[in-house]
Amino acid sequence: MPRAVYVLALGIFAMVTSEFVVAGLMPQMADGLDATIPEIGYLITAFAVAMAFGGPFLTVALLKLPQKRALMVLFAVFLAGNVLAALAPDYWTMLVARVVTGVASQAFFGVGISLASRLTRPEIRGRAVAVALNGLMLGTLLGLPLATVVGEHLGWRAAFWAITVLTVLAAAGTFVGVPRIERADDAGSVREELGAFRSPRLWLTLTTSTFVIGATFAAFSYLNPILTEVTGFATGTVPLLLVAYGAATLIGNTVVGRLADRYTLPVLVTGLLLNFAFLVGFALLADLPAGAVAMMLGIGFVGVTMNPAMVTRVQRVGNTRPLVNSVHSSFITGGIIIATSVGGPAIDAYGLRAPLWIGAGLAVLGLLSLVPDLRRRAANTATPADTTAAAVREPVEVG
Repeated sequence: MPRAVYVLALGIFAMVTSEFVVAGLMPQMADGLDATIPEIGYLITAFAVAMAFGGPFLTVALLKLPQKRALMVLFAVFLAGNVLAALAPDYWTMLVARVVTGVASQAFFGVGISLASRLTRPEIRGRAVAVALNGLMLGTLLGLPLATVVGEHLGWRAAFWAITVLTVLAAAGTFVGVPRIERADDAGSVREELGAFRSPRLWLTLTTSTFVIGATFAAFSYLNPILTEVTGFATGTVPLLLVAYGAATLIGNTVVGRLADRYTLPVLVTGLLLNFAFLVGFALLADLPAGAVAMMLGIGFVGVTMNPAMVTRVQRVGNTRPLVNSVHSSFITGGIIIATSVGGPAIDAYGLRAPLWIGAGLAVLGLLSLVPDLRRRAANTATPADTTAAAVREPVEVG
């Protein structure tokens, strides 16, 4: 595996840590910015919406640049937004900072994953994507807890300064460790880049990713209140359980990365079936500590870890260029937005187990979105046999 892929993982780690840091420091930020907890929560939503809708536009603006140079530009934009967040004198300045960092983060995902794919042979692209996306898993496993600890002991601004230092290190590593690669030979104008989206199959493939991630985040977004108020764990135990969840995602991502190239569709089908089972099991066993933890770890193992298979599938249906990867990331972020926006009202109406049932429903929709590809796969499997049979019959008829 090229060293540059690991360097890209460091950049993704910095972006994801910045994305999650607000969730771990909501009370401190509310006090420091003279805002309410719900208003601080909107900073998370603003980051996600900026990713989903702004990232692809920034990616288009950078299409004519070599991908390494585009990454350095994105580091600069992200760094500026993060410094603005660390210095923010009021809530509205922080809101602007979150939008800037969200847009840059999404574009970085698109360009970075595209570059990871171009740096490796086609038969191991799924593994390369998995290695790069380990930055995402480590952001959940290490980035959020470490940023929270820094913020609790040194103040929330110190957490953003720590992310700033991490970003500078990632940018320096990218500058030194990622080779300069010119635009792909098949890269064309923006109109040609947009041409890939004329395919209805690509849109359906992108939608599958929305359902996969939506199903997972319907549970992940509300793990803390479920584990404390339904299962009965002490508040101090939850961070340890979240670290275990993060470890499960890291292991699952590695396993899926090994299988994604050769067994893309079977991996997605199996992952969605297992995720459905774990989500239903969690909903039914949420009041039992052992059962709840087992189901939670299962969701970690087969949820967001489907990313390498999802990316491989999208690239095969579309292409490996930055715009397709950036729009794919937007659809993934759309799953998070759907899960959180529907989950909150469902809790108010039906209780804390409701998001788990919503997640199970989204997993079913994900499976249904795979049906056309499963039928196509079955038809392609049957075709060689039919052709052989025809070839056997033909000499008899002629002779």
